[in-house]
Amino acid sequence: MWVRRGSPNGSPPLRVVPDGSADIIWRDDGQSVTTVVAGPDTEAQLAPLAEGSRMVGIRFAPGAADAVLGTPLDALRDQRVPLRELWGSAAEELAEQVARSDQPEQTLATAVQERITAPPDPTAAAIARRLEFAAGPGVVSGLADDVGVSERHLQRRCRTAFGYGPKTLHRVLRFQRALRLALAGGRLADVAAVVGYADQAHMARETRRLAGVPLTDLL
Repeated sequence: MWVRRGSPNGSPPLRVVPDGSADIIWRDDGQSVTTVVAGPDTEAQLAPLAEGSRMVGIRFAPGAADAVLGTPLDALRDQRVPLRELWGSAAEELAEQVARSDQPEQTLATAVQERITAPPDPTAAAIARRLEFAAGPGVVSGLADDVGVSERHLQRRCRTAFGYGPKTLHRVLRFQRALRLALAGGRLADVAAVVGYADQAHMARETRRLAGVPLTDLL
């Protein structure tokens, strides 16, 4: 769960970088209230945050959102979709409940939790863990063997659960792991080697593709 508020002097747009996740976001910009689903991204998105506005979000771990949202995540890739298109009138009721609440983040979390009728797919969670730490050639074929499915079946399963195929998911999760290590103070050359980039220049190119800015600027 996360909360963002516009500062009294205005805030620069939030840079949302790909992380393999999907979010349900309730937003009040002072004039209207909206509830949207932010699908998994393949490039950075800028989200304006005006003075006095607030956003409350529920972020699903990679591979955990499709069953709750009720749609394959590849249909939401790089999209911001009104929640009512997926949940119908329940989304309108949710928006009203959050707007009336003194604790909008808790109200949103409770409402979303009530939609969860089964635990996340353990295979999807295993795929995400395996790809986050994978390195070297043959990542996709090795993963298919580990999971016990064909590469074509793995492609379909990944698109449904994560919004994109295993190669893109691997790029996104590797980038996120590099970002965490760099934020923790790791030397960039060491971070690149640990997470499996060919070198620091390779990591820099991938960061620009996914985040839209150099890694030092992102940090």
